[in-house]
Amino acid sequence: RRGNIKGYYMGEKAKNIPPKESETGSFEERLKRLEEISEAIRGGEVELEKATSLFEEGIRLAQSLEKELSSVEGRIEKLVKAPSQPGEKPVLELFPELSASEE
Repeated sequence: RRGNIKGYYMGEKAKNIPPKESETGSFEERLKRLEEISEAIRGGEVELEKATSLFEEGIRLAQSLEKELSSVEGRIEKLVKAPSQPGEKPVLELFPELSASEE
């Protein structure tokens, strides 16, 4: 069964994709939306104009997800590198025991 939403021909899977309101949700919500967009475009049942619109939304979502991941990675690095006691030398690697065995 095929549907027609807002003037776009769409297959069953694609027509369940809600309009773009997803760029402000949680990380998990945005990632799920990106996966839905990817599936819809790959399904090949979305007209070119709608596929282009979904692609643009997907790019924005991917960029926001990447930015958030980079931020979290930076916070983790700060925590790992911070000395556990005053005067202690900071650890500059995530797994110093692994790099010591490689030398």
